[in-house]
Amino acid sequence: MTDAEGVRLQKVLANAGVASRRVCEQLIVEGRVRVNGVVVTELGSRIDPAVDRVDVDGTAVQLDTTKRYVMLNKPTGVVSSMKDEKGRADLRRFTKDWDERLYNVGRLDAETSGLLVLTNDGELAHVLAHPSFGVTKVYIAKVRGRVTPQTIARLTKGVELDDGPIAADKARLLDTSGETSLVELTLHSGRNRIVRRMMAEVGHPVLELVRRQFGPLHLGTLPAGRARELTTVERGALLTLSRSAHGAPEHPTSPENP
Repeated sequence: MTDAEGVRLQKVLANAGVASRRVCEQLIVEGRVRVNGVVVTELGSRIDPAVDRVDVDGTAVQLDTTKRYVMLNKPTGVVSSMKDEKGRADLRRFTKDWDERLYNVGRLDAETSGLLVLTNDGELAHVLAHPSFGVTKVYIAKVRGRVTPQTIARLTKGVELDDGPIAADKARLLDTSGETSLVELTLHSGRNRIVRRMMAEVGHPVLELVRRQFGPLHLGTLPAGRARELTTVERGALLTLSRSAHGAPEHPTSPENP
């Protein structure tokens, strides 16, 4: 690419919603912007948004405007599928506001509510969903019985299930009231119904379950049954995670189909 080709870096950053053109110019001059892993300080620098990867203060900037990233607070009674063969309520009703064909990243069982990511970015979906990348998920479980500190310790030490041992990355008791308890579990496992099976194994069946966090994303105050696009900051955090998982940012990899 010659100097006459491409788009000025500050314009690309401003169009991506990083800041105003003037502030973006200041970020470049201060050496806070990298293109393909290399710091760029020249205001006349031009890039190809379709190929080059840009980050500001180490956080990736989304340049590909064809990619869509949506957070859904999945309600109970809905299966994690874009088309359920059994005719049950599925995720299609939550994607009508977007023209792109979105896919869910991973699954929550029908009885579990909470944070689900919908996207058309196959590369990112692979990183978020595959347990080898170690992306953590945080769940809050309302369980039957009074959970003791010994039980919490057992969850982090590990329990034996039919498909092998499993240990929570973190576990803590949030509350005990009457004959129920609230437990927070942090896991990176992708195994089916893993929280329910772990809690049943330690004698505390799950009554209600919600996923509150997925990697850098937090459910916050998003109501059940509502979906929204990720903010610029949230998209940056996800893309940074994806690029880190795939190695150096100066060697882009081809997206995979979700």
